[in-house]
Amino acid sequence: MQQTEPSPGLPGDLPAVSAYGLQVIRGSQTVLANVTFTIPRGCIVGLLGPSGCGKTTLLRSVVGVQQATAGHVQVLGHAAGAQQLKTRVGYVTQAPSVYADLTVLENLRYFAAALGMRGWRREDAVVRVVKEVDLADYADKLVARLSGGQYSRVSLAVALLNKPDLLVMDEPTVGLDPIVRRELWVVFQRLAAEGTALLISSHVMDEADRCDRLLLMRSGRLLASADRATLLGHTRCADVEEAFMHLVEASVAAEARARQRAAAQSLLPDLSGLLDQASAPDAERTFFATDARS
Repeated sequence: MQQTEPSPGLPGDLPAVSAYGLQVIRGSQTVLANVTFTIPRGCIVGLLGPSGCGKTTLLRSVVGVQQATAGHVQVLGHAAGAQQLKTRVGYVTQAPSVYADLTVLENLRYFAAALGMRGWRREDAVVRVVKEVDLADYADKLVARLSGGQYSRVSLAVALLNKPDLLVMDEPTVGLDPIVRRELWVVFQRLAAEGTALLISSHVMDEADRCDRLLLMRSGRLLASADRATLLGHTRCADVEEAFMHLVEASVAAEARARQRAAAQSLLPDLSGLLDQASAPDAERTFFATDARS
């Protein structure tokens, strides 16, 4: 089940992200297979799935640091990774992206300068993000002395310095206690209300309730792209975790049927020569095609 049309917005408004037929292959392993979806602006999209299913690779493709084998990704009207997106896309990785031996303010001033901000513009941006992620009480503390939740807030603050139109986050709430997770989601929801599109990966299914739309992945494939109500209505399940398992079971069954059909097809005579003859009557070609599928 894939519903890729964007939510209603301003006439002619492009979605924040459009991916079509995205494929990533490393060696003999297919990491992403024919992934297609869109992300509307001002929307929180949860990318959910078990560890190792390809979530991080998909996020890296969106921000333009992962080269696709096939397909394409468009971000804010440009090819993913385009120079025009440098200041319009924020990316929060799983690995720490700030310096532990600097204070919160020193980190923010350093990264603001790296983004080309100077003088009052840099200070305004630093003050703004400190307020946005509620770090005022820790501004002069070394990052090394912060808690896990505060550490995550500093990384988020860095990503918000340029007021990005798209914010991509790779499991930003992993390992955090429920209270800190709730506080971060308040920040995410406020950003979305202000027009920022957010793509947030997680393997915690209960975070799906906080998202406007969901992308459910398994083994490099997209099982669903829909809002929560549509997902539950389609699967007739009570919650997202149950719906995910329902889709996994349906996917496994479909793959098994496909293997059985392929095995049966290999036992049939090769009719491609007859079917490819341009002079063969349409009725005759239809007969052979039907016979081959029997």
